[in-house]
Amino acid sequence: MCMKILYFFGQILLLPHLLLFLFSNNKVIIIQDLYARKTVVNKGVHLGYDLTLELLTNRYFRTLFYFRIHSFFSKLLRVFYPKHPSFTIDIHTKIGGGLKLAHPYATIINAEEVGSNVYINHLVTIGEKEGKKPSIGNNVQIHAHAIIIGNIVIGDNAIIGAGSVVVKDVPKNAVVAGNPAKIINQK
Repeated sequence: MCMKILYFFGQILLLPHLLLFLFSNNKVIIIQDLYARKTVVNKGVHLGYDLTLELLTNRYFRTLFYFRIHSFFSKLLRVFYPKHPSFTIDIHTKIGGGLKLAHPYATIINAEEVGSNVYINHLVTIGEKEGKKPSIGNNVQIHAHAIIIGNIVIGDNAIIGAGSVVVKDVPKNAVVAGNPAKIINQK
């Protein structure tokens, strides 16, 4: 009952957000982001309900939503429903759909490109070195407290272990860990 009341008032309060979503060019990508964490069999059946609850209760998703919408109106809406202050996405980063954020507290994403279906944990820093940014492939997992910097490429299906410092290219299907990161397994 409590969730239904929250949903009802949320629909009213989030009406501008929902309108921005409906008219967004990134609608499909936002839906992929929304359902990336969910294991719901009938994805999209309750899209309005799922989107409203995520925007109301998940400030990390709201930050990603504002990044996807990226308009003057989204900046205005942040006043009423703020994004998470410790989760930052550089506006020039290209990110594929299905970004799975596992409580990305103190996480910075400043990459040239991040592929589709990427998993990012908390305390992750993806950033530039001497003005050059990393590119991250599809289906990559980046675990807690990893640092990825510079003009490097992380290949598809790679796994970056917790606490790793990645400053060199990672081939596809590789598992890396350590400081500096070294390949510990190749699929």
